Amino acid sequence: MTTPPLSHTAVPVIDIAPFVAGSPAQQATVAQSVGRACADIGFFSIVGHGVPAALVARMHDVSRAFFDLPLADKLAVRRPRPEQSRGYIGVGDEHLAHSLDNASATDLKEFFAIGPVDVPDTEYHRRPGAYPSFAPNIWPERPAAFRDTWTGYYRAMERLAATIMRLFAVALELPEGFFGKSTDRHISGLRVLNYPEQPAPPLPGQLRAGPHTDYGAVTILESPHAPGGLQVLNRRREWIDVVTVPGAFVLNIGDLMMRWTNDRWISTLHRVVNPPPESAPGSRRQSIVFFHQPNYDAVIECLPGCCGPDNPPRYEPVTSGAHRLQKFLKGVGAAALSAAP
Repeated sequence: MTTPPLSHTAVPVIDIAPFVAGSPAQQATVAQSVGRACADIGFFSIVGHGVPAALVARMHDVSRAFFDLPLADKLAVRRPRPEQSRGYIGVGDEHLAHSLDNASATDLKEFFAIGPVDVPDTEYHRRPGAYPSFAPNIWPERPAAFRDTWTGYYRAMERLAATIMRLFAVALELPEGFFGKSTDRHISGLRVLNYPEQPAPPLPGQLRAGPHTDYGAVTILESPHAPGGLQVLNRRREWIDVVTVPGAFVLNIGDLMMRWTNDRWISTLHRVVNPPPESAPGSRRQSIVFFHQPNYDAVIECLPGCCGPDNPPRYEPVTSGAHRLQKFLKGVGAAALSAAP
């Protein structure tokens, strides 16, 4: 299917409600729009997603209350091991540009992270190779509503991500359920990132989040529009601002989806910039990010229709869990560690 290119200067907004409850023709139109955005810039915003605004508001409120706690309270639920994306990670503990082997100052953010919330006690989830994908979550005692709110939000993102993967399959002219076998035991992560005010100028080259790509299949971001926000590097090598629409989520393609599609769809370099000096006071920013990651043992290799005699696979097959672990350890500045707990 051939579609005209986008402008390269804006992230499109797509209503996905017709894909969920529309006619086959409407579903095809939505899939075409999504496929075009994934090929052109790797980012798009969605409305009509069905996630309650009240749940998003509660998630912001309870997370902001956690970040407002004394540092000692936050450190009580600090990440226990470098390879585990669980618990609290403080300002200066991550530098995302390192995940691409680029030297940079540490990122000006703190965050809290969890993984899967409904993990059954099965042999699959207990295998040595399952670690650290199913490491237990860590929960703070305060705020009291923290665990229930985060768990509810995680489940809402699971449902939305499943819809998006079906949409992706249709956009790639595959059976709608194609990705189900690779994501039915996904290892997705949820983070809330707090970008504090900047009363003093940052170090040269230091950003709220350095240039990086995301590691998995697709990322689902919720973040109010404010100075010092997200920027995307388009195919013209220009940094453009991502203007968020109230009530919308911003989605972007991750490394594994780019590998699946043999670079037909792009995992785009992006960053979070500092606010202008005149707005640095009072420029606190908070983002909720769901990283949808396929099953840890899912083999990611070129999809049918994305390679052929004139377009051979550009990547060696890789498993989802191994790729995520390698990238995460680089991002937190850790050496290649043993995967054994």
